[in-house]
Order: sequence, then C-alpha cells, then structure tokens
Amino acid sequence: MSSFELTEAATWAGRPVARQVTDARSRTRVVVTGTIRAAQAVTRGTSPAYCCTLDDGTGQLDLLFLGRTAIPGLTVGTRCSVEGTARTEGNRMVVWNPLYRLEVLASITEDSPAARATEVTAAEPAPSLTTPRDSATETVAEWTDTGGEEDSDIVEAAGHFRIYLGAAAGVGKTLAMLDEAGRRRQRGADVAIGIVESHGRPVTEARMAGLEVVPLHAVEYRGVTFQEMDLDAVLRRHPKVALVDELAHTNVPGSGRHDKRWQDVLELLEVGIDVITTVNIQHLESIADAVERIAKVKVRERVPDWVVRHANQIELVDSSPEQLRRRMLHGNIYPPDKVPQALTHFFRADNLTALRELALRFLADETEEELLEHLGRYQTDVVWETAERIMVGVTTAPGTDAMVRRASRMAARIKADLHVVHVNSGDTTRRTGGGRLDQLRQVVSDVGATWNELDADDTVQALIDFARHQQITQIVIGSSQRSRWLEMIGGGSIVNRITRRAAGVSVDVHIIARRHTAEDSRSDQHPGTKHRAATPQAHEGQ
Repeated sequence: MSSFELTEAATWAGRPVARQVTDARSRTRVVVTGTIRAAQAVTRGTSPAYCCTLDDGTGQLDLLFLGRTAIPGLTVGTRCSVEGTARTEGNRMVVWNPLYRLEVLASITEDSPAARATEVTAAEPAPSLTTPRDSATETVAEWTDTGGEEDSDIVEAAGHFRIYLGAAAGVGKTLAMLDEAGRRRQRGADVAIGIVESHGRPVTEARMAGLEVVPLHAVEYRGVTFQEMDLDAVLRRHPKVALVDELAHTNVPGSGRHDKRWQDVLELLEVGIDVITTVNIQHLESIADAVERIAKVKVRERVPDWVVRHANQIELVDSSPEQLRRRMLHGNIYPPDKVPQALTHFFRADNLTALRELALRFLADETEEELLEHLGRYQTDVVWETAERIMVGVTTAPGTDAMVRRASRMAARIKADLHVVHVNSGDTTRRTGGGRLDQLRQVVSDVGATWNELDADDTVQALIDFARHQQITQIVIGSSQRSRWLEMIGGGSIVNRITRRAAGVSVDVHIIARRHTAEDSRSDQHPGTKHRAATPQAHEGQ
C-alpha cells in the first residue's frame, strides 16, 4: 500500500513545526493527530469544499478540502493525522487541502475511548479496518468498500499545490517551474506537462525537453484555432505532478467545462494530482484594481485570493526592474515590435518596482517604509494601494481625543499605520490651543500613532497634500460643529471640501461624530481657550 510520512523536521520555512493545535500559528506548519468532531460540505467563493473540524485535545483546527463535497473515511468520530500550513481566518485556524491519513491504534479494545473515537456516523457505511504491517502502534488505515468490491481504495490527500509568483512577465516563473519539474523527474517522480505557455521563447522550449507533454486540445473560436490544456486527458494520464502554466488564464469558450484555468487546477488537486503553476501579482483579485491605477492598464484576468493563498507553497521568482528591462530589450519577453511600447508603459522602472513590492507584501504581509519613499519620488498624484495607511486630521476642538482613539482602533483592526495631522493656520492656533495640543500629543503617543504638525494657510489643501505624499488610503475627520450660516460666510464646510478633494485622489473619508467628555468641559473653562469661538478652524470637524 502507499502512504506518506509526516514530517519529523523541527522547523519549516524557519519556524517551529506545531505538533499540537494549541501551538499552531498562522503560516506555520502543523503536524497533529486528533479526532474529527464535525464535518460538512460548504462553499468557498463559487467552489464546493469539505470542511472537517479536528480536535487533538488541546484545541480545534478546521481542515478545508477545496473541490470536495465528501471524503470517504473523514467523518465525525474518525481519528486521523494531518500535515499542512495553518492560516488564520477570522477567529479560526484553517489548513487548506492538508495531507491526511486515517489512524487506528493497534491496542484499542471494542469499548475503549479510542475505539469510540473511531466510530463513524450512522449515515456513513461502517468501514472495515486493516492494520498495516509497518507499525505496531499508530498506523495508516486501509478502508475497504463495504459494497462487495474486492479491491480496497486507499484514502490519499488532495494534491499538493505549488505556485511560482512573479511581479511581471519575464521574471522566470515558467523556467523555475520547469527546473523544479526536472529535479523531481530525476528523483523518480512521475511528471507531465499539462500546459506550458512558451510564447515561442527558445529558452523555455529547451527546458521542456525530456518532459512528457500531455497533448493539447485544439479549439476553434471565431475562425481562429487555439491550443488549450486538455483537462480530461490530464485526468486520464493522472501523473504524480502536473505542470499548469499561467493560473489566471481564461479558457477559450467551448474548450472545456471550466471558464478559468484555476478551476481546472482545483479539479486536478481534488483527485490527488500535485500541481505546479505560475501567476503574476497583478492577477490577484485584491491587487488588480491597485495595479490598474498604478500602471494604467486593464487587468482582465483575475484569480481569487483564496485560490492562491491555499497553496502549500508560494515561491517568489524575483528579478530587478533593470534586469527585466534588459530582457525586454534583448527580445526575451515580447516580440521586437512590442518592445518600445512595453518599455514606455507597463515596463517602466517605477511600475516594475511597485509590482515587485506588491508581490513581496503579499508574501510577507508587512509594512516597509522604503516602498513609500520610492513611490513618493515617482507618482505622487495617485494612491498606490500596497498597504493601508490612515490619517486623522485634528484640531483643538472638544472631542478630538476620543476621535484619535477611535481612529487608532480602526487602524489596529486592519493593521494600518496611523498618522495624526494638525495644521497651524497662522498664529491663532498656537496662541489659543497650546494646552490642548500638548494633551493631544500625549494621546497620540499613547495609542502609538505618529504626530505631524504642519504650517499652512489652507488647512484642507495641506491635509490633502499630506495624504497624497504619504500614500494615505483612508482619512478620518470629525463632524462639523459650525452652523450653516457660519459655513456660508466662511467659504463652506471643511468636511465637505476635504471629502470632495479626497475623492479626486482616490482616498476614502470617514466622518466621526464628536463625543464630548467631562474633561473637555473642564478644559473649555480654561482662560487660555475662552476665545476659541473666534477661530473657525477650532469649530470645524477638521
């Protein structure tokens, strides 16, 4: 019989391997044994999935098998071991498409707790267990069909999913995929090419030599013949490892049962075929809109983030912008007639740098100030949404402290940087609000935000300029406290002006209601602030 061995490594990708659910953290490898406490068919996006809840006595872990509605043997009460990469989704720890094996203890008795833990629900046919000869304690279980078939089926994991991620075409994703396939073939793995998009590049075609290629499916569409991957042929061939290039590709209408290649990949994974694929960062659904604003190109082919994030391994294939542009000039990426336009549009150095950082951020989920500095040198009139940054505009008006605290909670929920900005318009604010500013600075320090103080006559323009240069994605301001009459004679509401101008630079605006506290009331009686009514800014919601 065939099976797999759980990893015995102490670390995985530089992090400790969790042997108990309670030790599991997002993006760590988990190797745990427990009992299935719940199992049901669910949906993720538009795809079916089978979700099992594993309990090892220290905690619970959700196992999510994409493309499956049921798995023989994985039912309530079954004891099994799993291995995969954990991810946090909401308040649950989830492992997508894990390796798994059913377990039986050789020493269990009919009425022991362990025996009861391996019972299945009445709705499922009771399986017979055969203890393999290679273990005396915990062993892999063979499940024999109770319908009278002589051959027994061995429960195996869904296929492993590996993605080579790149910032743009030409970084070497397909070559890296082919190199990995060659290494696995040398180690004796059964490898076949489902489809590789060589685009006529000699280097790519040379790397394909020696690898089996499953014949493609010719499809005629609008008088033109296209070559698409033959999903059914790959399923019949059923290699251990299938290479499927360009995950975001849209299939030609009529070429198969799926519209998108990523849906083909999910079907291959479902039957236990390992898949190695490639994708560029701009094709991820959550990033595509930002790329369209950065590079001013339409991203039509998109992959849901959940498809990419459930990969067992994502490897970045990196290349510097300068190297990519040289490859373009040498004709290694696009045909010669397309090179000049590419170099002056999508393949500009600043675009490639931003795309590269987007790819790094997707993998690392961390903020890097170097990106902000680089983007500020190139295109300051467009917000490059590589990370969320919140700015809260403040005055010395009552209720501002509470507004800063609320903005801090908003930033914490989305793991965003928080910048607090106060604009000094002339000497009035310094003269009337010194004490208030000191209190406000302390609040900003307490919540871990960054204090910024600007000198400008036009408060609104100063805030918008700061947001643009600092790549702010969300602005928080307080509601206006001025009467309609004061707004009319004073040039209109600052809140409305900020909202209009922020829309022009694609920045979201949150308007927070002010909440006065007892401390605000006491401060209002301070002699140094009794003339604040004379300063319009003090009564604006910013």
